[in-house]
Amino acid sequence: MHETSLNLAKGGASRQKEVVRVFYKEMWDHADTALVPQIFHPDFTFRGSLGPQLVGHQQFIGYVKLVTGALDRYTSDILALGEDGNQVFGKLRFHGYHRKELFGVQPTGRHVWWYGAPIFTFDGDLVRDLWVLGDIHGLIARLKGAPGAQVA
Repeated sequence: MHETSLNLAKGGASRQKEVVRVFYKEMWDHADTALVPQIFHPDFTFRGSLGPQLVGHQQFIGYVKLVTGALDRYTSDILALGEDGNQVFGKLRFHGYHRKELFGVQPTGRHVWWYGAPIFTFDGDLVRDLWVLGDIHGLIARLKGAPGAQVA
């Protein structure tokens, strides 16, 4: 975990990048699901970094509760962001302390992380689709305490 997070101070990014910043730093990092309707189209589609494919606000809110419930002090580090037309893409690191069963692994208390590569597709001011490729195998290895898995 040696890569430095971007400094995305409010007001210094495009409208779309600001929505992505709010999504990760305000919604995810604080599990503030009240922000979901301000970010996503009501019928948005989502493919999460941990694998599920979901549609709509309620399914997504359930996913947020699952992840933030399993990982104490869940945090998203935005490492890179790019933008092209109505899409924003990036490189992120997600991490927290393993406090509930996840991927069949009982709580260990370990600090675990994984990397993800999101692609946000906007429809006007709202996200219509979010697709995130995640390093699930790296996360599972860290959950299990595999030798060398804690090095990043």
